[in-house]
Amino acid sequence: MATFLHGIGQFAFRRRWLVVLLWALVLGVIGVGAASGSGPTSSSVTLPGTEAQRAYDLLGEKFPAANADGATARIVVRAPDGEKVGSAENKAAVEATLADVKGSSSRVAQVTDPFAARTVSADGTTAYAQVTYTAKEADLTDGDHTGLEKAMESGRDEGLTVEASGNALAPPTESFMAEVIGFALAAVILLITFGSLAAAGLPLLTALVGVGVSVAAITALAGPLDLSSNVTALATMLGIAVGIDYALFIVSRYRSERADGYDAREAAARANGTAGSAVVFAGLTVVIALVGLLVVNLPILTAMGLAAAGAVVVAVLVATTLIPALLGFAGERVRGKPRTRTAAATTAGTTGTTGTTGRARVGLAQRWISYVLRKPVKVLLLSVVALGAIALPTSKLELGLPDDGSKATSSTQRQAYDMLSQSFGPGFNGPLTVTVDDQDPAVARTSATGLGKSLAGLPDVTAVTPAAFNQAGDTAIITVIPRSTPGSEATKGLVEDIRSLTADLKSDTGARSLVTGTTALNIDVSAKFSAAIVPYLALVVGLAVLVLILVFRSIHVPLKAALGFLLSVLAALGALVAVFQWGWLKDLIGLEQTGPIMSLMPILMVGVVFGLAMDYQVFLVSRMREAYVHGADARTAIESGFKHSSTVVTAAALIMIAVFAGFVGSHDAMLKSLGFGLAVAVAFDAFVVRMTIVPAALALLGKRAWSLPRWIDRILPNVDIEGEKLAKHPPAPAPTDREPSFVGTDATH
Repeated sequence: MATFLHGIGQFAFRRRWLVVLLWALVLGVIGVGAASGSGPTSSSVTLPGTEAQRAYDLLGEKFPAANADGATARIVVRAPDGEKVGSAENKAAVEATLADVKGSSSRVAQVTDPFAARTVSADGTTAYAQVTYTAKEADLTDGDHTGLEKAMESGRDEGLTVEASGNALAPPTESFMAEVIGFALAAVILLITFGSLAAAGLPLLTALVGVGVSVAAITALAGPLDLSSNVTALATMLGIAVGIDYALFIVSRYRSERADGYDAREAAARANGTAGSAVVFAGLTVVIALVGLLVVNLPILTAMGLAAAGAVVVAVLVATTLIPALLGFAGERVRGKPRTRTAAATTAGTTGTTGTTGRARVGLAQRWISYVLRKPVKVLLLSVVALGAIALPTSKLELGLPDDGSKATSSTQRQAYDMLSQSFGPGFNGPLTVTVDDQDPAVARTSATGLGKSLAGLPDVTAVTPAAFNQAGDTAIITVIPRSTPGSEATKGLVEDIRSLTADLKSDTGARSLVTGTTALNIDVSAKFSAAIVPYLALVVGLAVLVLILVFRSIHVPLKAALGFLLSVLAALGALVAVFQWGWLKDLIGLEQTGPIMSLMPILMVGVVFGLAMDYQVFLVSRMREAYVHGADARTAIESGFKHSSTVVTAAALIMIAVFAGFVGSHDAMLKSLGFGLAVAVAFDAFVVRMTIVPAALALLGKRAWSLPRWIDRILPNVDIEGEKLAKHPPAPAPTDREPSFVGTDATH
């Protein structure tokens, strides 16, 4: 691998104009495809194989009118304090408002009359009307959205409180502030790390190219594949983070090779052969984790995983081809300002900077690794206990799907949600739909009637609508309004009770009965993820361990890496529960509403964090193994590898944290929680697991850490990630009065 990438690095450096033009051509071609595409469209979640999804599909087949693809809205109106919505004046205002809604767009198909449909609350203060459109959500124009907003405003001018919910409302304005904040912080970190504008700019430039290619490809495919905006957001988030990090490692190694005396072309090639090999295998572990999301068999998760994996692949390709080419253009500017080497600074084992007296000043990294190696048992126990304590809230994790109740209190959707809960009952926003079908219409009718009576007798039911049959008479819909809120345990218990009744109905009459609705969907999602998490972890961790065995030629190192990942991800989930579910420190991140964690969050976070955790494992430990392979003893190898890579791994982790933390300011609840979860997970994994627990565990294992049974060693191919073959070629004569100007680092290489 090292030899292969060394050749690619030489070619890219020598033919740098060709490489740059090829990437510009790729970006241009895909960009044209994106410009002609329709962009992200889907906002729905489907759950193949679940009861809730089967019921939804049945409704689409038997009640096509009730499940039309057109966008919908629910207009909620409330009379002024102390008045009734049905009074002559207020009724006229409501009718005028709804007439304005009807005339707001030629795409409005129907607006119901709340007084005729009896959708007025029992206290007479609130009413709602259903609005249906002939066009799909994605096909509505800005004019349609503006017309609806103006119609609502006309009702407010008449003294009514008018709010709305539904997918016909204008989507939140897309903001790129998260990406801008993350990118700006990454630039600052790179500049501090390298002390050179040219060196700091290369990772930023290549990350932009990689993300541009990835996002353009997703945009071009969004229409045909019906992709959601969350797919693009995750790919962007990961593309920026790994794109910067992968380039960072290659540029850092290039500066090291130049400091060791190699000319620019050979240094670029060797950096590509060594650090580039680590990039390839680190990227491979991320791709394995993301592609492994397919085992969940949830379309939206599959799309997000494949898109993010594609972004990572592009980042690896850009880093190993475009970076060597750009190094050829950058010249000596990448190396920063020259420094004068002193005897003290170049003494073996010294890793600090030199003071005015000539005595070496020991750096932070040197002091930390020395402390860890002196007291590995104490460090290991304290780190494990600390992460375990943070992980404790994970036992109280509650899962759910976001609804209007989880939106910001200032949004019209949330205010409409609250008005309906107050006036029609807390369960009104989470109705359950029960279907009954049989080939014999007589059996279907009898079964639906009997089931309706049984449903009305359940303790947590407020109302049960009469069964509504389709034209063929073989399928009925019964709507059940729970007494409790949609996400409450009581409502979940009600779903279980209803499904017990439907099972009895099947055995008694042979008619099939299914339950769907938001709460039923939540229960099915949780069950699906619970069933998928073990096989997913087994697949992803198993494949990644095999890859790491190939990379490190060790059994202990990969197993330790997997166990460390479990600690960091559990601690991250614990922090997620404490903040987003319990509300601890929620004001610091601008969280307005606490509640259950979105159902797909844990497994998505596990996939992403596992890949990133293996990134740091490969980058950090590969330098330790490189020193061991080149003759250092086990303890010296740990110290040497840590000193050479700790600063750049720290910078890489800080960049990841900055990029992910930027999404905490997103209006989207899922992106906010995902950004927070990934940021804290990277912090735990990079600084506690990889830079504390890993060296402590390796110190305790000694040379056994690098051992491999002979029969395994014989069958494994030698990928040479350490560049052992490259080490046989000494540097050509070159000036050595420069060294990598890592500002604040303690590495002199």
